[in-house]
Amino acid sequence: MADRVLIVDDDQAILIMLNKVIRSNGIETDSVTSGEGALKKIGEETYDLILLDVNMHGMDGFDVLKVIRQRGIKVPVILVSGRKEDYDALYGLEIGADDYVTKPFNPVTLGAKVKALIRRSKDYLPGASSVIQAYPFTYNTSTLRLYKNGVEIPLTSKENAMMKLFIDNVNHIFSKDMLYDLVWGEAIIDENAVMVYVNRLRQKIEDDPSNPKYLQNIRGLGYRFVV
Repeated sequence: MADRVLIVDDDQAILIMLNKVIRSNGIETDSVTSGEGALKKIGEETYDLILLDVNMHGMDGFDVLKVIRQRGIKVPVILVSGRKEDYDALYGLEIGADDYVTKPFNPVTLGAKVKALIRRSKDYLPGASSVIQAYPFTYNTSTLRLYKNGVEIPLTSKENAMMKLFIDNVNHIFSKDMLYDLVWGEAIIDENAVMVYVNRLRQKIEDDPSNPKYLQNIRGLGYRFVV
């Protein structure tokens, strides 16, 4: 069964765009235009993640999130806001959000965040599969270990985070900025950091690091993991 995301935003243009972004990642969507509508939907349906706009007429995203958590619903929630104040992000995380994204956002980055949060939440469910397979690689999300043809490849923490992102998003292109945001969790500071870690990964996963087959450089765009 496909994963399902509830998108909550009172801006019709943003709603349409978010639906396209999430569906392009093979995820089903429902959408509503108000906080009250969101709570009604959540009471009727089960979702794997909620994309929740903060700035809505009537009940805003913060209020909706408080009710969701008060009801004991543990579904991952990403808050989406046009406000860039640090206070809003910190407050959202404090009351139970799993992530906070500001507009305008990069669609590929948002798609990667959504997929990662859904997979992470499912990894903790009883009986959930903890293995991602992308032949010849296998990644165990419970033990955070990578294998190639059954042989373990030791990784540092940052190499591990980067490899998890790539293997979870085969064929997606990630720019340096996107990788820095998703792996380091901040704006790019060291222009060489991403390149250094990509090269380290290549030394470990490629048969011929000087002629990479799996972790490819896409000129002018960034990097793509293919199998």
